[in-house]
Amino acid sequence: MTSPQLPPNAYTNAPQQHPNLILGSLQLLFWLVFRPSAWRNHLKRIDPILDTDSSLIILLRQGGWRNLDLWRLFIQGFFILPILTNLLLGLVLWTLGEPIVNIAFRVAGGVAGGVAVGVAVGVAVGVAGGVAGGVAGGVAGGVAVGVAGGVAVGVAVGVAGGVGVTINSWQPVLSFPFLIVWNYLLNRLDKGRNGKSPCLLRYNSAFWDEWQRLHLSGLDKHLLLIIENNPVEGKAALEYLSTSPQRWAAQAVQIELDARSLQGRADVEAIREAHRSLVIDELRSEISPLLRIFSHISEDVDAALNQASTYNQRLLLRDVADKLNLQLQNFARSSDKYTVRFYPIIKSWHEIVTNYADELANITELRQEIDSPYITGNPITLEQEIFTGRDDIGLRIEQLLRDRRRPPLLLYGQRRMGKTSLLNNIGKLLPSNIIPMFVDLQGAPSSANDHAGFLYNLAREMEKSAKKQGVTLPSLTREVLKSDPFTYFYEWLDKVEQALEQNTALLALDEFEVLDNAIAKGRFDEQDVLGMLRHLIQHRPRFKMLLAGSHTIEEYQRWASYLINVQVVHISYLKEAEARQLIERPVKDFTLRYEPNAVERVLQLTRCHPFLVQLLCAEIIVLKNEQDPSIRRLATLADVEAAILEALQSGGFFFADIQNNQVDATGQAILRFIATQGEGAIVSRQTLLQQFPDADITFNLLLERELIEEIDDGYCFQVELIRRWFI
Repeated sequence: MTSPQLPPNAYTNAPQQHPNLILGSLQLLFWLVFRPSAWRNHLKRIDPILDTDSSLIILLRQGGWRNLDLWRLFIQGFFILPILTNLLLGLVLWTLGEPIVNIAFRVAGGVAGGVAVGVAVGVAVGVAGGVAGGVAGGVAGGVAVGVAGGVAVGVAVGVAGGVGVTINSWQPVLSFPFLIVWNYLLNRLDKGRNGKSPCLLRYNSAFWDEWQRLHLSGLDKHLLLIIENNPVEGKAALEYLSTSPQRWAAQAVQIELDARSLQGRADVEAIREAHRSLVIDELRSEISPLLRIFSHISEDVDAALNQASTYNQRLLLRDVADKLNLQLQNFARSSDKYTVRFYPIIKSWHEIVTNYADELANITELRQEIDSPYITGNPITLEQEIFTGRDDIGLRIEQLLRDRRRPPLLLYGQRRMGKTSLLNNIGKLLPSNIIPMFVDLQGAPSSANDHAGFLYNLAREMEKSAKKQGVTLPSLTREVLKSDPFTYFYEWLDKVEQALEQNTALLALDEFEVLDNAIAKGRFDEQDVLGMLRHLIQHRPRFKMLLAGSHTIEEYQRWASYLINVQVVHISYLKEAEARQLIERPVKDFTLRYEPNAVERVLQLTRCHPFLVQLLCAEIIVLKNEQDPSIRRLATLADVEAAILEALQSGGFFFADIQNNQVDATGQAILRFIATQGEGAIVSRQTLLQQFPDADITFNLLLERELIEEIDDGYCFQVELIRRWFI
């Protein structure tokens, strides 16, 4: 439905015909000559099956004679238009001094010829040909009548017909200078009116001459003027031009609008939202690489501001500032017109992010607050220095990767044990010739709808991860994969192996259970996907495979049948020395100190569980920052005890996952029973079996989930904080 703010019939390929017979007939002629899309849409409005090749006879046989709009079209096209064109011809002859009698003969002959030719062509060829033939026949007839000799008549008819047939070839060239002047005047008039609605832009030839392929200079500036002053009409004009021969103007304006939008992001809150509104499509194809840079920067700023602690916000923002500084140098070396246009924007963003990071540092210093480096919501990334320990696991993985049998590896551990954090940072633990390619299967790969989408997302994640290690992989487009996804993916792997040179790729697939779920739902074929992974392990020695999950391969039989001789690397609690470092020296220049008994209490409560250590220590910092600065820098045993309740509340998602997703109703009852016995209590097996007969399977599950442990002939909680949750 046309917006009330838009002039009628403006910026559309389907304008309505004028109700007046004469003006409507002239409009048809105009559409035939300049706007064929309007002509075609007019025919479809009359009858959906009507097109330019529809013969009169066929239409009449199909019952078209009942359609009043069709009769109107016949009258206008086959009668009125020949009359109007020959009257115009007569006027021209009269101004040239032709006798009235001769003019009358020529007009009469032209009308007769136009009607005859129009109807004949309409019967033989189609409606559009009939109307055009009627006009051309009328002109030819008018010229021919009164011309002596058959040869002369033939020449006249031939010339008129030739002009009609070739008009679309020479008309755009001849009319171009006049159109430039016309469009310039419209632009000047709109400037004088400040682009007030209704704008004169709609009369620009770009909106009514579809045959003009030459660039209409100034069109982009005129369009931008209207968008600035009349957004509704400007947007309609932009959408129209985006699919027209003057598409270049729409593209130039869209690029400028994107630049202005990015330039208007005046603070970090605005920058963090930029990626949500950025659209990278065909209209922006020339600046797609630039827009992706800004989109990624915006995503990084958003991730930084989502950090719970000021310290981590500042840490990630510093990393973003470094990336912006690198892009700033790249932009400065380029002379590309678009890079030059976006240079001030990247410079402005760099200043905004840097200043905000400095501001966070000043606020922290002014308030004498303790920076919290702890990460409790998301896995630790490569940029965050808090990653601690796991040297033994890194050494074990390295040994297995050197095994000539090339066994696939499974990094197995309970949730929140740090599997993803380890995979994010595994490059720090392995030799430099092993290139980790981390792929989170919870993300885009497993959410794809088909094999092409899965392989495309898999390749993209591999490419992004390798880039962080300083290795550039060849790109793989979604379009290439559509016809034969696995064949083209294997060809891409050939190119990847060449790019690796002497290095080895470690393909780390996190949360493999999610991919299994997608296979079970039928989105992917088991044999195709798992067969591809097996083929990669067996036939590509430059690739090593590492799966990560909270289940063993034996629990997923379909995987066990494809991946033979899987070597399990178990990830569990931190070593005590690693946990102490995480408590007392998580990062350089950490300002909080602990009393010895406070450190021991944190170890007792968490059992060196990496997530729970960070959770409890983060709450201790929150508590200390609320205290007087004179006692703020030293954590006591009382502080640790006071932080327990807050840790249980803020970490509720972790404990609730255990309660609701990892154990059944019987398991919950067993855990609550043991929990009520008190801290460190060991409940005998006999007592538990009396309370919960036939629960052997549940006990084994609780042991496997590392929730309880067997001591002598009884059971107790492994982690005190988890026990506190079940009280």
